[in-house]
Amino acid sequence: MRILDDLIQNLKGMDFPVRSVHTCVFWTAVVSKHCGISSTFREEGPSHEKGVRDVGRLTQKTALELAEYAKSNSLLEASIGMATINSLIDVDESRCIEKNAFDLILEKGEGRKVAVVGHFPWIPKLREKIKNLWVLEQRLREGDLPAIEADRILPDCDVVGITGTSFINHTLEGLLKLCKKAYVILIGPTSPLSPILFDYGINAVCGSKIIDPDRLIRSISEGATFKEVTGVKLLTFIKT
Repeated sequence: MRILDDLIQNLKGMDFPVRSVHTCVFWTAVVSKHCGISSTFREEGPSHEKGVRDVGRLTQKTALELAEYAKSNSLLEASIGMATINSLIDVDESRCIEKNAFDLILEKGEGRKVAVVGHFPWIPKLREKIKNLWVLEQRLREGDLPAIEADRILPDCDVVGITGTSFINHTLEGLLKLCKKAYVILIGPTSPLSPILFDYGINAVCGSKIIDPDRLIRSISEGATFKEVTGVKLLTFIKT
């Protein structure tokens, strides 16, 4: 978990009280210095099997204390931890561009070998544009390959997109080790817009900045999918 350790270490001295935690069906938001968001992941099975440590007292912690939850083996706790990390990051918009992951992958991957870890809504459209495309997913949809095929597929790819939720299930570092020659793009709102990630072989981060926390929290509390979420600005942070 070196990446998580470095992300949290880089935020030392920037601690802030946790003002609110919103763990909703699809998305988790934490408000501290800023508002941060993460996908909500949880274990399969009855909800009573594994809860959240110190539930009911999370706002008594500092943001750096809650950020440590990102290292948890509990998917729900890790979701809260990632949202907390994102809530502390001062996003430098001057170093970002407003380009979505689909356009960036198309720009970098046309005519090359491309893999995407995670099935995003724009995958069918990308299949029409890129001939040599492999999609790796734990929950398979038509045309996908099992995630365990990563060892075989990724080392030979020129461009690899990886879902930011790989932070939550702690698969990111293993996936990065397989991207031996690829231009690597981290994708999705869970992805921290932090230059620390560039030290680990990531070339671009397609993430988000919350510009209206009240609108965001209202929408995710009502069950919004990401296409329905409001109060968010999509940004891409590219290594220079």
